[in-house]
Amino acid sequence: MTIIDGKYVSDKCKEEIKIKMRGLSKTPGLAVIRVGEDEASKIYVRLKHKMCEELGINFTEHHLPDTVSQEELIKLIQELNEDDTVDGILLQSPIPYHLNILEAFQTISPQKDVDGFSPINVGKLVQKQDSFAPCTPLGIMKMLQEYDVQIEGKHAVVIGRSNIVGRPMAELLLNANATVTICHSKTENLKEIVKTADIVVVAIGKPKFITEDMIQEGAVVVDVGINRIPDSKKIVGDVDFDNVKEKCSYITPVPGGVGPMTIMTLMSNVVKACENRER
Repeated sequence: MTIIDGKYVSDKCKEEIKIKMRGLSKTPGLAVIRVGEDEASKIYVRLKHKMCEELGINFTEHHLPDTVSQEELIKLIQELNEDDTVDGILLQSPIPYHLNILEAFQTISPQKDVDGFSPINVGKLVQKQDSFAPCTPLGIMKMLQEYDVQIEGKHAVVIGRSNIVGRPMAELLLNANATVTICHSKTENLKEIVKTADIVVVAIGKPKFITEDMIQEGAVVVDVGINRIPDSKKIVGDVDFDNVKEKCSYITPVPGGVGPMTIMTLMSNVVKACENRER
């Protein structure tokens, strides 16, 4: 069994990004929009800011009150679309319920949509065209490639169907010639389906949901879950890591697996956006 080290892959990607940035004529710029006072969002934005500083990417945070109107949010996005110093725009979710996040994503220029949520980029991903893919699934693909995990011809089961992870993950695996099954909360015979998988990607937000008896010998298991145990500082994934690892060929830990790659893939997308605009 091999533990897939997300920090190792992230550090390697960081060096590749630095090399790409030397070939740019301008400094890439990332603009993040944060609405309201969600504590988790504050942490995520702070981590993105820190990574931008490490890489030398210009970072701007636009913090809007939770009383902001849809019109004001859309106006800010349109201004950032026109700002030549901004290569990437990211709308940090969640946003308050009175706002239409889908309209906001549709407003972000596809050329600056470094989160990969624009309908145009989603469509390009489905059609196997060059696009910005969502950062977590794209980071997972880079991790699997770094560890020479064979994807072509394998049966991959994705557990979760969110627009952020599950659906784009399935498309990326399909584009890499895997046979893909998507499972979710309404799936019948989940255990039997998962047990047929060569590659399992779990993103459902239920601590230790995937147990040893659900995994076949030699499977590759990728855990996207981040779950805080009540009354504890301990964070666990969606996979019962200690028991499942005994049956795997490869497995990602939590923390230290997928997490580090998500932010680094965002940085890579920002640099790619800058490269595209210079062509």
